[in-house]
Amino acid sequence: MAITSERLRQTFSEGGAQEIYQEVKSMGDFLGFARQYAFSQDYRVARSALWGLTKASKEELSQLQVILNELIDQAMLTENSSVRRLSLNIVERLELNEEDLRTDFLDFCFEHMMDVEEYPGIQSVCMKLTFRMCKFYPELMDELKRTLEAMEIDYYKPAVKCVRSRILKGYGKGNG
Repeated sequence: MAITSERLRQTFSEGGAQEIYQEVKSMGDFLGFARQYAFSQDYRVARSALWGLTKASKEELSQLQVILNELIDQAMLTENSSVRRLSLNIVERLELNEEDLRTDFLDFCFEHMMDVEEYPGIQSVCMKLTFRMCKFYPELMDELKRTLEAMEIDYYKPAVKCVRSRILKGYGKGNG
């Protein structure tokens, strides 16, 4: 069955997302698929497209490197938490180089990793992305460390606590 907006709109399961991924894989055009569907104004279409893309390998996702900024913009601007989380998860699996550092995105990630009202999945991936962006600058790493140490950790879910702990343990090693 061909991938259409209507089909994506009606994809609600892990199995459905896996089927979407397998079809995109057989076409070999992850970038074309992402451009056509991942930025749809219909959040159900965008969500299902992004969900299917999260099944891809890092090598397959590397096709999306050229739309890194569009994925970042979508994560920052969408009102839909599922689209935000899935966009961030894809960004987290792409290359982030020093020249890719966007202060607006760094600020966004700092804000959302600390927001106790944010979903834990979004908090966790924002924390990972913040760490990756801060690694380029010792002064930002110091700020991140101070911020993580100052968190009132009792207010956060286990997933967030775990990522925080891993980052703090890896802080002195220079990797994450």
